[in-house]
Amino acid sequence: MRFGQVANFKTESNIPIDKFAIAINSKLKKSIVIKGAEEVDERFHSRYSVKEKTYRYTINNSKYGTALYREMEYHFPIKLNVQKMIEGAKFFEGEHDFSAFKASGTSSKSSVRKIYKAEVWEDNERVYIELTGNGFLYNMVRIIAGTLLDVGLEKIKPEEIKDIIESKDRSKAGKTLPPSGLCLIKVNYM
Repeated sequence: MRFGQVANFKTESNIPIDKFAIAINSKLKKSIVIKGAEEVDERFHSRYSVKEKTYRYTINNSKYGTALYREMEYHFPIKLNVQKMIEGAKFFEGEHDFSAFKASGTSSKSSVRKIYKAEVWEDNERVYIELTGNGFLYNMVRIIAGTLLDVGLEKIKPEEIKDIIESKDRSKAGKTLPPSGLCLIKVNYM
């Protein structure tokens, strides 16, 4: 799911920019909504001009889960130690080689990324993992979430995350959690 998705395209349309979102929404499926449109410089690219992204991974940590949100969160019924997860998240902050947190076959030339903010919090039996960074490798957020899940299960200690990062060894990190819990929250082009 994506709340903060941005797209760009060239057009020769005569539709005024302030009416563009309404015009496009009239042609889209109900599962997609355009919230705004603006003119940008010709050099702007919605993917390559990004300076910062924020992703959120949601874990439903209740006993039974939910029918309504089951496709927007990962249900995990075993109680997690959220305080340990909060402690562990801080080790992801900073610039690191995230080789241990990328899927095999990732085509990126470099595994070095900078995470500006890594937070975990709990609200009404949901655990949220939110990461803001300058870029993310394929499946990186889902693997970080899986690693923090292991911290919450007390399979690994929060401070061991530092060693996992330094190892650059994918087998030492947690499993890749399902995509259902992942959501792009915001994209910044500062």
